[in-house]
Amino acid sequence: MSTPTLDALAAEGIFFTKFHTSSICSPTRAALLTGRNHTRVGSGTIAERAVAFDGYTGVIPKEAATIAEVLKEYGYHTSAFGKWHNTPAIETTAIGPKDRWPTGYGFEYFYGFLGGETSQWEPRLTRNLDAVEPPVDDPHYHLTEDLVDDALRWLDDYRAFDPDKPFFMYWAPGGVHGPHHIFPEWADKYDGQFDDGWDAYREATFQRQLEMGVIPEGTQLTPRDETLQGWNEIPADQHDFQTRLMEIFAGFVEHTDTQAGRLIDGLDDRGLRDNTLIFYIFGDNGSSAEGQRGSISELLAQNNVPNTIEQQLEALDQIGGIEELGGPRTDNMYHAGWAWAGSTPFKGTKLMGAYFGGTRNPMVVNWPGRIVHDGEMRTQFHHVVDIAPTIYELLDIPHPDVVSGFSQMPMDGVSLAYTFGDADAAPQKSEQFFDNNGSRGIYLDGWFAGTFGPFTPWDSVGSAAGIADWDSDNDVWELYNLTEDFSQANDLAAEMPDKLAELQARFLEVAEDNKDFPIGAGNWLRIHPEDRITSAYDSWTFGPEIKRMPEFAAPGIGRQSTRVTIDAEFGEAANGVLYAVGGAGGGLSVYVKEGVLTYEYNMLIIENTQVQTDPLPAGRHKIVIDTTIAKPAAAADVIITINGEQAATVQVPRTVPAAFTATESFDVGRDLGSPVSLSYEENRPFAFDGTIHNVQIAQGAALSE
Repeated sequence: MSTPTLDALAAEGIFFTKFHTSSICSPTRAALLTGRNHTRVGSGTIAERAVAFDGYTGVIPKEAATIAEVLKEYGYHTSAFGKWHNTPAIETTAIGPKDRWPTGYGFEYFYGFLGGETSQWEPRLTRNLDAVEPPVDDPHYHLTEDLVDDALRWLDDYRAFDPDKPFFMYWAPGGVHGPHHIFPEWADKYDGQFDDGWDAYREATFQRQLEMGVIPEGTQLTPRDETLQGWNEIPADQHDFQTRLMEIFAGFVEHTDTQAGRLIDGLDDRGLRDNTLIFYIFGDNGSSAEGQRGSISELLAQNNVPNTIEQQLEALDQIGGIEELGGPRTDNMYHAGWAWAGSTPFKGTKLMGAYFGGTRNPMVVNWPGRIVHDGEMRTQFHHVVDIAPTIYELLDIPHPDVVSGFSQMPMDGVSLAYTFGDADAAPQKSEQFFDNNGSRGIYLDGWFAGTFGPFTPWDSVGSAAGIADWDSDNDVWELYNLTEDFSQANDLAAEMPDKLAELQARFLEVAEDNKDFPIGAGNWLRIHPEDRITSAYDSWTFGPEIKRMPEFAAPGIGRQSTRVTIDAEFGEAANGVLYAVGGAGGGLSVYVKEGVLTYEYNMLIIENTQVQTDPLPAGRHKIVIDTTIAKPAAAADVIITINGEQAATVQVPRTVPAAFTATESFDVGRDLGSPVSLSYEENRPFAFDGTIHNVQIAQGAALSE
């Protein structure tokens, strides 16, 4: 696939072939911005999976100041654009607290989304401390393009008001994280290019890597894991679905890279390019297998919802067919086989710490005024924790002992600036630990020891039972000599048990020092969804203007037993949403059309349950919706009464245990963002045309009061 910006930056700067991330979103960003290991700064897992264990709280401590906090003290103007995902999930509401938003971590300006992902078509956006809405029904709108436009506007403001000061910009788009959303013409560029499947694509990629010198001669191509589906196992009538998912991903990659190029061209146009240091880290923390066997709604994997491709294709036909992939009606992700091919020549994918398929990402460093391109690739082992100390060294900023009154913890990173002028410089980083979902390992002076762990990224449903019974003491470890084995192809554990034991012991020391215990804490909510972070309340009274309430802070509508009581004034043949949570990828909406009240449960697209009442006459009505859900993911029994009389009942066969979406919200009187129901898609946000006096919601203990 085409990456014109990455190629151009590499042709002018230097390219790193052994650069690593933490294999998952929030942890990588926390490590990148602070220069500390992810668990040391409370970010052992994504914000939504945060739990009470020290390394997994989802809170970056003030004792680990971000690059932005430090540089701001040295006179830099600071900005962040795109994905954040490092604020506790229940602290992203309009009322806050907002001290853990980007502006609380040193960024003077922020424009992007606070959660883990969002629609590229109808993103849930925040500017600084306020929610903003993208244009509705603009056929040319795409979030990645919007992020470039806003970043360039910020640069213009910076140049207009304070051009003598330097700037720091963190630009992290949602591409190509899921959902994979892109204009059809970008995906169409790749029509037919993946028809031979991921096994063949991986072989071809391997040969290109050898020819380009990205991997050394003698590298072995590791085999596909026996639990990962091969292309020859895909029924012929599913080929078009699977290849289209990859075409969309490829188009999304090229589009995202092209937009990064627009930003860099904007620096050039403003005379800022030559003296701007650019770190271009490419990828999604290893290629993501969260699409499982191909997905039209990627939260299926996050919720451990069993399903089949046949079921997905049937549901896809109901919403418009394969042409809808990549558009606003789906939250599609490609088959994990494509992620495995994207990790060539390594084993593993994103969400694994034991294999470089989950951690290794290309990185280019470009600084026209200071770095001379020499055509040599940098092969020293480095990690995102090394970016912050590199910046401080280059700017001759001693790492501060105190920032904003908080004594600072030591840095874990090692500057990689020594490589800039010498491709053959002896490595200065000797150690790095990895842990993601209990898949863990340690690099030590050219050796690597690791273990797969209890979670299989491409089989989240199948992993659940194993996680419940897992004992980390029983894990089987592997050992690799990376100086001779680039791709982790030859396990030396049986041949060198003493060396393996040495690295295992060191891992435990480093893990304890980095607050990584208990091992595998990031998996807790996969088997205990009832412990997910939630609001402290069990009853609410909402007025008619409540909107953009993040799902994790909202009542557990659609996930837990609840009673919703609506007091509203209806006109003749009323229309509009009374309340909704979620979006097109999954959600629940209660709305009226021509006076007919509809309850609709969109179970992550693959199942849709609806029930309707008789038309409501004009006037004031009290509507009560009682929902009983025995346990997470169980069926929901729904009873609707209007003015004290039963109006409809329905059973939802199964419910979402964790969350419908990552950043969609609970709204009263409208359905902002991606619409839950296609029945009012063309009229979104489908605001209620009557008067809502209040919406009262009770759940849990409040139901028995």
